[in-house]
Amino acid sequence: YVSLEAKLLFASGSTVVETEGKRALVDLAKVLENEKDMEIVVEGHTDTDKLSSTSHPKSNWELSVLRATSVVEIMTANSKMNPAQLMAAGRSEFHPVDPKDKAKNRRIEIIISPNLNELFQLIGQ
Repeated sequence: YVSLEAKLLFASGSTVVETEGKRALVDLAKVLENEKDMEIVVEGHTDTDKLSSTSHPKSNWELSVLRATSVVEIMTANSKMNPAQLMAAGRSEFHPVDPKDKAKNRRIEIIISPNLNELFQLIGQ
């Protein structure tokens, strides 16, 4: 499990990853690229501030998904990671880590778990 503050990765309301954040993501991807038996979920989280844009992203749901997608794209473009191991998901504002501190809630979480398909196949036989 890796949690990255949004301020390391994104400017406010943006889905473009900043240079320093990109370096951190590339380093992480290089570490994970040889882990073939792992599933990796990249979750985007936002604060409760409503977006008031007529262009994209129009909502915190969209912002969280687009940010997660940006992270996945950087990780796959800069490593030998298998894209089939990755999933980009948006959680919007609905999973805060600290309801009183908006900055802590703006984050990307990368959840790394074993691929249990082989175990499920064994159990099902």
